[in-house]
Amino acid sequence: MRDLPFPYVTILSDTPGQVRNIRSVAEAAELLVLYWPTRVGEKLLEARQACQDALDGKITCTQARQAFIDAAKEAGIYVGQEHL
Repeated sequence: MRDLPFPYVTILSDTPGQVRNIRSVAEAAELLVLYWPTRVGEKLLEARQACQDALDGKITCTQARQAFIDAAKEAGIYVGQEHL
């Protein structure tokens, strides 16, 4: 699988008081599917699809990154991001 790195996005981790930097589409996709704190949400579904589309070469990693940020905001775990 291609990794597709992007400027990191900082989110709250599942460990209280800790943050995590997500640095690629592959890492975002894994988190969205396996470890996301919520199981429902419009932005969550959009982000999962965007990551898959980026891995399939249908959209850019920048588009998938933005979808991931939107899902993190929806879930209340967004902290910040490295600027493009």
